[in-house]
Amino acid sequence: MNNYFKYEIFFKPFNPELVSGILWTLDISGIEENEQSLTVYSQKENLENQLESLMQNAVKSGLIEKYELVADEIENKNWNEEWEKTLNVIEITENIVIKPTFRNYDGGEGKLIVEIDPKMSFGTGEHETTRLMIELIEKHLRKGDKVLDIGSGTGALAIIAVKLGAESAVAVDTDEWCFVNGKENAEINKVADKIKFVHGDVNSVAESEFDLVLANINTHILLNYVKEIAAKVKLGGKLILSGILNTDEEKITGSYEKQNLKLIERTRKNEWIALVFEK
Repeated sequence: MNNYFKYEIFFKPFNPELVSGILWTLDISGIEENEQSLTVYSQKENLENQLESLMQNAVKSGLIEKYELVADEIENKNWNEEWEKTLNVIEITENIVIKPTFRNYDGGEGKLIVEIDPKMSFGTGEHETTRLMIELIEKHLRKGDKVLDIGSGTGALAIIAVKLGAESAVAVDTDEWCFVNGKENAEINKVADKIKFVHGDVNSVAESEFDLVLANINTHILLNYVKEIAAKVKLGGKLILSGILNTDEEKITGSYEKQNLKLIERTRKNEWIALVFEK
């Protein structure tokens, strides 16, 4: 078995939600939150330079004041099993709950319960951007919508959309691990027949004319694929974006409004925002 590489990052001010959201843009296997640091696990030996670059940019952007990175190589073990110990039931809204299959939940009748076993994929409902997306899907999804989820991670957003009444969904992610995990979670939630999973980027999706397009991904990717993402939204359809720091709102809004999209709503949790556009 290949060994893992462990990177412990100390930073001030200590805002683990903010920094972990940035770190998840890299090819990593998991993040562990400690009292004063975050520990990143990866099988990629050359990740240190990418981590240094991200943290330096965070300093330049004023998100943190300083940081220290300590790298180490460790013997492989079942990190998924270790990580599962930290996963709990999350009540996203009054009506929507995300839980791992190995946790019990008795929260009363009438709730939409989505079971997600993340297997190291992003999208467990713990991060602010995932919560923002789910709240806005609940508000803007219409029965019978055709949905596209770009950067689908665990498949949670596509699964929730279908369980809320979408006719179908396409979920696409560049990470093969997410592609596999998304399929597993769709099977768990008995919606696999309504969700098509695609391994690739937005250009790998043959379909167009979606009623609702979702993209909870890094700002850099949102800006690089503006035309391609906007082209997937049908006339009268909506686009929900997150993975965006509030400092990047103007860049995102300006870029997407040039694509015949009108900003109709903005929501925020801490430093993260979500934007809703209509074509």
